[in-house]
Amino acid sequence: MTVSLTHEAALWDAGFAAVAGIDEVGRGALAGPVSVGVAVVTRCDTWPDGLTDSKLLSAARREALIGPLREFGIGRAVGHATAPEIDEVGIVAALRLAARRALDSLPVAVDAVLLDGTHDWLTPPPPDLFADHAEDWAAPPVTMVVKGDRACASIAAASVLAKVERDALMAAAHQEHPEYGWEGNKGYGAAAHLDALREHGPSPLHRVSWKLPFRA
Repeated sequence: MTVSLTHEAALWDAGFAAVAGIDEVGRGALAGPVSVGVAVVTRCDTWPDGLTDSKLLSAARREALIGPLREFGIGRAVGHATAPEIDEVGIVAALRLAARRALDSLPVAVDAVLLDGTHDWLTPPPPDLFADHAEDWAAPPVTMVVKGDRACASIAAASVLAKVERDALMAAAHQEHPEYGWEGNKGYGAAAHLDALREHGPSPLHRVSWKLPFRA
């Protein structure tokens, strides 16, 4: 599937000048952060050659896109939520925390969001009388796009930005914890990673609230 700016153009036509594509990386990993990329575009009609869902690109191709992506749109950022934060608040709230950090770091205001998938995890839930605290943050208007990382240029850009940055973080973490093979598996549940958990137990970067194969 070739990306386009069709969904972005619909929002521009509706009066939303600065549209942010948002995508996450690391949601299903056992270790490391969850990372959320944001790419903000105003009305335009081109995007970097070869841009698509980061999962469809080689590592070398993703890296090669970073330069062109710096010239695409008017703002871009990646936010992270750590493994301890995921353990504390849960994966959905951690995704929202990472996205908020990315959005807050942007040099521009965002008028509307295109979010990959079918579930709007960006918009905070209604206040809960039984919750420890309410989230005092309002997300921009969100439009969900199924397989948006393959359809929307802005979401694909966010996907690549988040993937490259998180992969670099896991490669660096590999130097301190080489036994888990994060340089290759990036914290996901590869067989060698699971075997290392059984042998060594979890590291400080593991999501210990998840069902990990702890050391016997």
